[in-house]
Amino acid sequence: MVDLNALKNSSLFKGMTDAEMAALASVFHEKAMTEGATIFVEQMPGEMLYLIQSGTVKISKMLAEGEEKTLVLLGPEDVFGEMAILDGSPRSATARVAENARLLCIKKTDFEVLCDEQPRLGMKLMRNIIRVFSQRIRDNNDEFRDMLLWSLGKKKS
Repeated sequence: MVDLNALKNSSLFKGMTDAEMAALASVFHEKAMTEGATIFVEQMPGEMLYLIQSGTVKISKMLAEGEEKTLVLLGPEDVFGEMAILDGSPRSATARVAENARLLCIKKTDFEVLCDEQPRLGMKLMRNIIRVFSQRIRDNNDEFRDMLLWSLGKKKS
Protein backbone atom coordinates (compact mmCIF):
# COMPACT_ATOMS: atom_id res chain seq x y z
CA MET A 1 0.00 0.00 0.00
CA VAL A 2 1.35 3.44 -0.94
CA ASP A 3 1.22 6.59 1.20
CA LEU A 4 -0.93 9.15 -0.62
CA ASN A 5 -1.03 11.74 2.18
CA ALA A 6 1.79 13.80 0.67
CA LEU A 7 -0.26 14.09 -2.52
CA LYS A 8 -3.60 14.95 -0.96
CA ASN A 9 -3.37 18.42 -2.54
CA SER A 10 -3.05 16.96 -6.02
CA SER A 11 -5.95 17.74 -8.35
CA LEU A 12 -6.48 13.98 -8.67
CA PHE A 13 -7.35 13.64 -4.96
CA LYS A 14 -9.20 16.93 -4.49
CA GLY A 15 -12.02 16.63 -1.96
CA MET A 16 -11.11 13.11 -0.81
CA THR A 17 -11.60 12.15 2.83
CA ASP A 18 -8.97 10.28 4.83
CA ALA A 19 -11.01 7.06 4.47
CA GLU A 20 -11.22 7.54 0.70
CA MET A 21 -7.48 8.21 0.51
CA ALA A 22 -6.87 4.95 2.40
CA ALA A 23 -9.07 3.06 -0.08
CA LEU A 24 -7.23 4.66 -3.01
CA ALA A 25 -3.85 3.76 -1.49
CA SER A 26 -4.79 0.09 -1.89
CA VAL A 27 -5.27 0.37 -5.68
CA PHE A 28 -2.38 2.68 -6.58
CA HIS A 29 1.16 1.37 -6.81
CA GLU A 30 4.48 3.18 -6.86
CA LYS A 31 7.06 3.02 -9.62
CA ALA A 32 10.58 4.52 -9.55
CA MET A 33 12.03 5.37 -12.96
CA THR A 34 15.36 6.79 -14.07
CA GLU A 35 16.05 9.66 -16.44
CA GLY A 36 15.58 8.65 -20.07
CA ALA A 37 13.28 5.70 -19.32
CA THR A 38 10.24 5.36 -21.56
CA ILE A 39 6.96 5.10 -19.67
CA PHE A 40 4.83 4.52 -22.75
CA VAL A 41 4.99 5.13 -26.49
CA GLU A 42 2.45 6.77 -28.77
CA GLN A 43 -0.08 4.25 -30.18
CA MET A 44 0.65 1.51 -27.62
CA PRO A 45 -2.38 0.29 -25.64
CA GLY A 46 -3.24 2.56 -22.73
CA GLU A 47 -3.79 0.70 -19.48
CA MET A 48 -2.66 3.06 -16.71
CA LEU A 49 -3.01 6.55 -15.28
CA TYR A 50 0.04 8.14 -13.65
CA LEU A 51 0.57 10.77 -10.96
CA ILE A 52 4.05 12.23 -10.51
CA GLN A 53 5.31 12.17 -6.91
CA SER A 54 8.73 13.57 -7.79
CA GLY A 55 10.80 14.22 -10.88
CA THR A 56 9.88 15.36 -14.37
CA VAL A 57 8.14 13.61 -17.26
CA LYS A 58 8.26 14.77 -20.88
CA ILE A 59 5.19 14.21 -23.04
CA SER A 60 6.00 14.25 -26.76
CA LYS A 61 4.58 13.39 -30.15
CA MET A 62 6.23 12.23 -33.36
CA LEU A 63 5.71 14.60 -36.29
CA ALA A 64 5.22 13.42 -39.87
CA GLU A 65 8.85 14.34 -40.63
CA GLY A 66 10.01 11.86 -37.98
CA GLU A 67 10.93 14.62 -35.54
CA GLU A 68 9.88 14.30 -31.90
CA LYS A 69 8.05 17.40 -30.60
CA THR A 70 7.86 18.04 -26.85
CA LEU A 71 4.30 18.95 -25.90
CA VAL A 72 4.76 19.54 -22.19
CA LEU A 73 7.04 18.89 -19.22
CA LEU A 74 5.16 17.66 -16.16
CA GLY A 75 6.28 17.71 -12.53
CA PRO A 76 5.17 16.73 -9.02
CA GLU A 77 1.39 16.31 -8.53
CA ASP A 78 0.75 16.39 -12.29
CA VAL A 79 -1.39 13.63 -13.81
CA PHE A 80 -0.93 12.02 -17.22
CA GLY A 81 -2.28 9.02 -19.11
CA GLU A 82 -5.82 9.88 -18.01
CA MET A 83 -7.37 9.24 -21.42
CA ALA A 84 -6.41 5.56 -21.22
CA ILE A 85 -8.24 5.01 -17.97
CA LEU A 86 -11.38 6.66 -19.38
CA ASP A 87 -11.66 5.09 -22.82
CA GLY A 88 -8.89 2.51 -23.24
CA SER A 89 -7.72 4.08 -26.51
CA PRO A 90 -4.12 3.76 -27.67
CA ARG A 91 -1.72 6.34 -26.25
CA SER A 92 -1.94 9.69 -28.04
CA ALA A 93 1.65 10.65 -27.16
CA THR A 94 4.90 9.29 -25.74
CA ALA A 95 5.93 9.77 -22.09
CA ARG A 96 9.59 9.67 -21.04
CA VAL A 97 11.29 10.43 -17.74
CA ALA A 98 13.18 13.74 -18.09
CA GLU A 99 14.45 13.68 -14.50
CA ASN A 100 14.47 10.65 -12.16
CA ALA A 101 10.86 10.17 -11.11
CA ARG A 102 8.63 8.41 -8.62
CA LEU A 103 5.21 7.76 -10.08
CA LEU A 104 1.93 6.56 -8.62
CA CYS A 105 -0.01 4.39 -11.04
CA ILE A 106 -3.48 2.92 -11.23
CA LYS A 107 -4.39 0.26 -13.78
CA LYS A 108 -7.57 0.67 -15.79
CA THR A 109 -8.83 -2.70 -14.50
CA ASP A 110 -8.23 -1.68 -10.86
CA PHE A 111 -9.98 1.62 -11.50
CA GLU A 112 -12.99 -0.23 -12.94
CA VAL A 113 -13.14 -2.59 -9.93
CA LEU A 114 -12.94 0.42 -7.59
CA CYS A 115 -15.84 2.06 -9.45
CA ASP A 116 -17.91 -1.14 -9.21
CA GLU A 117 -17.17 -1.80 -5.53
CA GLN A 118 -17.20 1.81 -4.29
CA PRO A 119 -19.28 3.80 -6.78
CA ARG A 120 -19.25 7.03 -4.76
CA LEU A 121 -15.46 7.03 -4.49
CA GLY A 122 -15.15 5.97 -8.12
CA MET A 123 -17.37 8.88 -9.13
CA LYS A 124 -15.26 11.36 -7.13
CA LEU A 125 -12.06 10.07 -8.71
CA MET A 126 -13.67 10.09 -12.18
CA ARG A 127 -14.84 13.68 -11.64
CA ASN A 128 -11.31 14.72 -10.69
CA ILE A 129 -9.84 12.94 -13.72
CA ILE A 130 -12.34 14.73 -15.95
CA ARG A 131 -11.41 18.07 -14.35
CA VAL A 132 -7.73 17.44 -15.13
CA PHE A 133 -8.63 16.49 -18.69
CA SER A 134 -10.95 19.49 -19.13
CA GLN A 135 -8.30 21.90 -17.87
CA ARG A 136 -5.83 20.43 -20.34
CA ILE A 137 -8.30 20.98 -23.18
CA ARG A 138 -8.89 24.59 -22.06
CA ASP A 139 -5.14 25.23 -21.92
CA ASN A 140 -4.70 23.75 -25.40
CA ASN A 141 -7.56 25.86 -26.75
CA ASP A 142 -5.92 29.00 -25.33
CA GLU A 143 -2.57 28.02 -26.84
CA PHE A 144 -4.19 27.29 -30.21
CA ARG A 145 -5.97 30.65 -30.16
CA ASP A 146 -2.71 32.45 -29.37
CA MET A 147 -0.91 30.64 -32.21
CA LEU A 148 -3.74 31.44 -34.61
CA LEU A 149 -3.74 35.12 -33.65
CA TRP A 150 0.05 35.23 -33.99
CA SER A 151 -0.19 33.56 -37.42
CA LEU A 152 -2.89 35.97 -38.61
CA GLY A 153 -0.84 38.92 -37.38
CA LYS A 154 2.22 37.65 -39.26
CA LYS A 155 0.24 37.31 -42.52
CA LYS A 156 -1.02 40.90 -42.29
CA SER A 157 2.51 42.28 -41.97
